[in-house]
Amino acid sequence: MALRALAEGGVAAVAVEPLAARIGATKGSAYWHFPNREALLKATLERWEREHTEAVTELVEAASGPLEKLRLLFATVLEDVGHSAVELAMLAAKDDPAVAPVLGRVTERRVACLEELFAGLGFAADVARRRAVLAHSVYLGQAQLLSAAPDVVAARRALVEETLTAVLCRG
Repeated sequence: MALRALAEGGVAAVAVEPLAARIGATKGSAYWHFPNREALLKATLERWEREHTEAVTELVEAASGPLEKLRLLFATVLEDVGHSAVELAMLAAKDDPAVAPVLGRVTERRVACLEELFAGLGFAADVARRRAVLAHSVYLGQAQLLSAAPDVVAARRALVEETLTAVLCRG
């Protein structure tokens, strides 16, 4: 519920009392789980990191070979429209003292994962890093586009293949 509140109203919407009311719980029971807003926000950010990065990374690791992993990664993140609003809320709150370190860590973790995949495909280290940043940028752009113009990206499967073709081009 806190991730949904984050997606709908940004970091300011992640507050104990409104979330308790939203799920029909008492303020007292909510404060039993989260003694204050900072604890709730911290738990929400940890959940975002776990579900939107670590779980995806674990899923991708199960595939065999860097190309298969990259294809699975792109298909997973570019087709999951539910995560877009949360991603945008996190980026909008990049200057928040609680969000900034988590967002920085998640971004670096994602880029490093992509970099490793590109290196596994034979790209030199500097090229692999640039391709990783480009691929992550495509993901963030996709999230923004889904928010602003969802009809534009109706053919997400084609986008996955076209994005792969672009980032794998050696020319």
